[in-house]
Amino acid sequence: MAADRQDSLYALLEPAVVAMGYELLGIEHIQSGAPVLRVYIEQADGISVDDCARVSHQISGILDVEDPIPGNYALEVSSPGIERPLFRAEHYERFAGERIHLQTRFPDTLSGRRKYKGVIMACDAGVVRLLLDDGEEETFPVEQIARAHLLANLGKKNNKKH
Repeated sequence: MAADRQDSLYALLEPAVVAMGYELLGIEHIQSGAPVLRVYIEQADGISVDDCARVSHQISGILDVEDPIPGNYALEVSSPGIERPLFRAEHYERFAGERIHLQTRFPDTLSGRRKYKGVIMACDAGVVRLLLDDGEEETFPVEQIARAHLLANLGKKNNKKH
C-alpha cells in the first residue's frame, strides 16, 4: 500500500480505535489474490476475538461512509501476534535489540537485494540501523521499508517488557 494511503487510513481510523481503548498499530492493504484490509490493534491486557469483532464493527462503518479504498475487500482486525509487524519509527525504537525480517520498497541499487534479517540496533530520526545476520550493519529509512516483522524467538527466554 502506498505510504500516503496508509497514512490517510491510519488518520481516519485511529481516533475511533483509540476511543475504544485500543492502540492502532498499523494497517496492511493486501491486493494479491482476494483483496484484504488488515488492521492491527493492541492493548495492555492483550486482544481477544471479541475485541477484534468490536473494532471491526466500529471501523467497518467508518470505511463504508468514507469509502477510502475503491473496490471490494475483506476487512480483518487482528492482534499483532508473536511475529508482530512493525510500521512506525516508534515500533523500531521499542523493539531495539530484537531480531526482525524486513523488506524494502525498492531493491538496493548495487545488489538488487530487498530482504534482510538482523537485529535492530537503533532507530534514530526515522532511520533503522540493523546488524544483519552476516555481521554487516545497514541503515534503512522507515519510509523505504515496505514491511517488517519481529522474528519469533522460540526456545529462548526473553525477559524484555514491551
